Order: sequence, then structure tokens, then C-alpha cells
Amino acid sequence: MKDTIAEAMVREASLAPSLYNAQPWRFAYSRSGREFALRADRERGLPHMDPDARELHMGCGAALFNLRVAAVARGLRPEVSLLPHPEDPDLLARVRLTSGESPVNGRESDGTPGDLHPALFERHTSRYPFWDTDIPQDARTLLRTEASAEGAALVFADAPERDLVLRLSALAEHRNAADPGRREELLRWTRPRTSVTGTEADGIPDYAFGPRPTAGGAPLRDYAAGRVTAPLGTTGFEENPRLALLTMPEDAPLHWLRAGQAMERVLLRATREGLSALPVTHPLEWPDLRREISDSLPGDGTVQMVLRLGHGPLGPVTPRRRIEEVLDITG
Repeated sequence: MKDTIAEAMVREASLAPSLYNAQPWRFAYSRSGREFALRADRERGLPHMDPDARELHMGCGAALFNLRVAAVARGLRPEVSLLPHPEDPDLLARVRLTSGESPVNGRESDGTPGDLHPALFERHTSRYPFWDTDIPQDARTLLRTEASAEGAALVFADAPERDLVLRLSALAEHRNAADPGRREELLRWTRPRTSVTGTEADGIPDYAFGPRPTAGGAPLRDYAAGRVTAPLGTTGFEENPRLALLTMPEDAPLHWLRAGQAMERVLLRATREGLSALPVTHPLEWPDLRREISDSLPGDGTVQMVLRLGHGPLGPVTPRRRIEEVLDITG
């Protein structure tokens, strides 16, 4: 495979969402082995907000799913091995490429939907108000099916679960504001206009913070944190946000990687269905709050992500690191 193709695939993989857009991944491609290795970039972790690196694994899992989609779109079959070497915890996955059938009209190769490829470029996290309209049942069923294909479950919150998530989201925001370590990480990875130089390749720029809510119940994180930002204004948000909770049967690094793939698969399918989305992480970054949300659901699964879904504007494009920073190619 040509180096330019490997580079294009990693660029597409790197369009994945991650906590604070830290992009905590590195890829290596072996020409002789026709194989990618995905490694965690621990320097881009957030030890206060994500001390167990759960969200780091999920972000890398999302990038891994994008790589699978990029491979299938090029007529290749990705053979994935997760956590292949226990003695090397930063090596999260190997992806060996073999010849496969090119997807036609969304036909799947190796379980990866080829029709999701256009959504790699269309999916952007939205921190804007959504219309206060419901998500059609057909779309809900489709999103549940996509999550299930990666070993996860997607539960659409009913009113009590939604109200619990909203209450705990507000509590998490209050705790975060009072925690010096978490505030330092927020300041490091967000870019108000007072600090933007135009060369940032990561983090969340102020144009992506979204407007400040004057009404409504959307579970939003305050990225401005009292700083001067671009004049995004204020507006009302939907009164009854549509929330979906992504769960896994177990809660360990292997399952976090699978949850990240499931999350991205759901987000890409939602994009294809005309839905906008916001991953909601802050109430899950406190163990007791995540446990309370998990305990509110039937079954024994653990919540790995909350997704706010709905009809509304897509978010803006956020910066990505240069290919030289995320990919090494060897003979």
C-alpha cells in the first residue's frame, strides 16, 4: 500500500472525537507487514479528569473505528487485534490489512459499514441548541443496532434517567469548578480568543464552545470558565434533551476500547441519519456519579458515554494535528 494511502487513512482516523480534542493517539504503519499499530499518547492524557485513562482509551477506540471505515472504503479488510501485548499497555491495537471486497451500497466487509465513510468528514460535535423534537423510532433502532454490533448497548433515557443525568451533570460542573487540577486541565486544553495564535492543532477553540444557555436543560460543560471568549451570545436550549447512554457489560481497558468504537459507530450513523450529537462526559468523570447513573439502568452494564442527540446544527470543524505528529511509517 502506498504511503500516501496510509497517510490518508490516518488523517481520517484522526477525525475521531476525544476528551478536550486532545487526540491521544499515535499510529505506526509497517509497509512489509501491511499493518497499523495504534498506541496511546499518554502525554495527551488528562490525569485529573481521566485518572484511569478510560476516556483516553475511548478516544483511541473511536480513531480505531475510523481507521476500519477508511480501510473498507478502499476495498481492504481490517483484521483487528485489541491489546495484543499485555506487557506493552500503550499498544492498544494492531490492524492488519488484507484484500477485501469494496463496499457497495453500504455492504459490510469484516463487520465495518462502508457507507459510513462520508460521515467521517461530516460528523462534528455540536454544542448548539437542538430542536425540541423527538428522534424517530426507526433511527433509534438503527443506532441501537450499530452499538450492539460492537458489543455495546445503547439505552435511550426516559424522563427519570434524563433528569438524573441532568442533575448529576450540574453537580459535576460544580465539583469541577472547585477542583484546581481539573480547572488546570480545562485551561490547558481550551483556547479562548486571548490565547489563540492560529497555529493550534488540538484542544477546543472558542468558536466551538457554543453559546451560553439562558434556558433549557442541555447537559453542557462550561469551557469558557469565566474567561473572555469570542462573542457567541446566549440562547435557549431544548427543554427535554434526548439522551442515549452507551453501556458495556464490563469496565476494563479492553471494554473501553470497544466502547470507543461503538460510540463512533453510533455517532457516524447518527450523522448519516441527519442527527447532531454531543458526547457528554463530565458526569462520568466522577466515579460516584458514573456509578449512580449506571445503577439507574436495568441490567449490569456500566455507562461509558452519554450522548445528547437531536435535530439541529452541526458543530464547527475543530483543529487536527499534522500527519507527521501522529504517524510513523517503517519499511
